[in-house]
Amino acid sequence: MKAILSITIFVIAYCFIASEKVNKTIVAILGASCVLLLRLVTFEEAIAAVDFNVVFLLVGMMTGVYILSKTGFFEWVAVGVAKYAEGDPWRIMLLLLSVTAVLSAFLDNVTTIIMLVPVTILIMQLLEISPVPFVIMEAIVSNIGGTATLIGDPPNIVIGSQAGLSFNSFIANLGPVVIIVFVVFMGTIFLLFGNKFHVPEEIKKRVKEAIPHLAIVDRKNMIRSLMVFALIFLGFFLHNFLRVEPGVIALGGSMLMLLVCKSESEDTLMRVEWGVIFFFIGMFMMIAALEVNGVMSWIGYHIIHLAGKNLFLVCIIVLWGSALFSSILDNIPFVITMVPIVRQFVIYFAQTSGIADPMVVQMQIAQPLWWSLALGACLGGNGTLIGASANIVMARISEKNNYPISFMRFFKYGFGFMVQSMVICTIYIWLRYF
Repeated sequence: MKAILSITIFVIAYCFIASEKVNKTIVAILGASCVLLLRLVTFEEAIAAVDFNVVFLLVGMMTGVYILSKTGFFEWVAVGVAKYAEGDPWRIMLLLLSVTAVLSAFLDNVTTIIMLVPVTILIMQLLEISPVPFVIMEAIVSNIGGTATLIGDPPNIVIGSQAGLSFNSFIANLGPVVIIVFVVFMGTIFLLFGNKFHVPEEIKKRVKEAIPHLAIVDRKNMIRSLMVFALIFLGFFLHNFLRVEPGVIALGGSMLMLLVCKSESEDTLMRVEWGVIFFFIGMFMMIAALEVNGVMSWIGYHIIHLAGKNLFLVCIIVLWGSALFSSILDNIPFVITMVPIVRQFVIYFAQTSGIADPMVVQMQIAQPLWWSLALGACLGGNGTLIGASANIVMARISEKNNYPISFMRFFKYGFGFMVQSMVICTIYIWLRYF
């Protein structure tokens, strides 16, 4: 009964979120309140399910980016990029998406989106064209690029920690397929957008004659902010060695930035997108009810029952199932719930195949399953607007700049690209591991 109630509340909440008739933050918090009031999950279990690493990361990076934005830094970058590309929208898109993919692989895709989307919006305003297709593509590419490394996408951090997989193993196993997915994606968007945008010659001329450094209004604080950001990024790279979560590094760094830049703390903290933060908290709590009441374990049992002893079939079910579920859930809590299910798969196949050597189990059974989960969860986040943290943050920044992005507008592009990437990943897993 509790499992049915948990599913019902989540499905109703999701339908309201997708319909966009009610603010999604209100829906998520009401859903979380319902699972708590009906005792589908205890308060302690609900709080434990909230990933404060993600919450702290968002708050810290939003705070830092706002402080940096007041110096004119983003305007300077925007004018510089537009001038370098000579006002050509396709060249700008190619440049921005390539930078997004690389940064998302070695930073964090949410961080990348928080930094690049304001720049993109400013560039498009200079060119007098809509930034909406550009920022949607950036969110999709951030999820693609973030898939390649241990630190690029939060689900990978969870998988790497729980499965004992190294930074290098992520690059070696996921890097090749991510490059293929990105190249095919770029070819597809060229077909979609290559000749769609037109910028009048007088605007191109104005962009070519622009002087980027005139956009800087506070050089001293810009330098201070960038120095703190350098420390934050260094902390991201070294977080495993330091044994400090990226969210703690981001939050601490943003407070240091407040101090050294002498910003008004109350005003700055009010600029954090608290609606996004509470949306995540509500979603984490609703999904906790699904996990606590056995919904995810039930799914895992039936996957094994369906696939029998065929490891490749289980990998494909995990890949596509993770993609579809991650497109309607948020991929971070989804991966957290999938980790114990994948462990069940590893034990089951090790026993049925009679393999006892832990190294052989890891190479032949565990790794194909973990890589399938990582690819499905990270790339599946592109399916819908609420499938990945980067998508939600991108939409909120765009809406704040008077360019609202509806659930269906994102779905029109995202779901097709998600299916495209899953087909490529299916072929890759078959060729490489079987």
